[in-house]
Amino acid sequence: MPTLVLLPGLMCDYHVWSAQRIFLEDRCNCFIPKYEMLNSLSSMADHVLQSVENEKFSLAGHSMGGRVALEIMRLAPQRVTHLALLDTGTHALSPGLPGEQERSKRLALLLQATQFGMRSMGLNWAAPMVHPDSREGILFEGILDMLERSSPRQFQAQIEALLEREDSSALLPNISCPTLVMCGRQDTWSSPEQHEVMAKSIPNSKIVVVENCGHMCTLEQPEVVNAALLNWLTS
Repeated sequence: MPTLVLLPGLMCDYHVWSAQRIFLEDRCNCFIPKYEMLNSLSSMADHVLQSVENEKFSLAGHSMGGRVALEIMRLAPQRVTHLALLDTGTHALSPGLPGEQERSKRLALLLQATQFGMRSMGLNWAAPMVHPDSREGILFEGILDMLERSSPRQFQAQIEALLEREDSSALLPNISCPTLVMCGRQDTWSSPEQHEVMAKSIPNSKIVVVENCGHMCTLEQPEVVNAALLNWLTS
């Protein structure tokens, strides 16, 4: 059975891919890695490459996981048969004031997590990520539970990885495997327009914009994501 590697985003775990793992378990072996205390995208990518037993595999990354996926494409593109990039981006930390503002916001969240706990931080951080209709109830509580399974030390390590990220847009024209680019219509963190630019740069790609959906598309609209992934895997 083929292997499908599912890469979680910032402070996410197996929960963010739970619906997809269940839906695809009869078609492939789904592997969801843990980043532990790794604090760079390259070390995360290397860890994934060392952890996957199959020489070749399909690869899907959500948010920060999409950036890890692109780093894997830089390190070992010959191992990846299919690539999916969900709610992610390719740009480095912006120079000047915009970059300093991003750094300050991330460090302020880290301070809140350290002082008051991950769940308290998540109430502020996660709410803008999802569609307004999903900001309460089981879906949002599941996100908070996921954050609470992690720690401020892990949060710090992953923030360091994102603040030191490099621009990966130059990789896109060299990607030759079937590629799915997907995001939520109401994703205010990684916009549809940003994904359209990415898709145009990848020769063999398809873009899917998920309606009534924010940044957490795998949780917010699992059936739409499942169908798109199935089409991608069989392409």
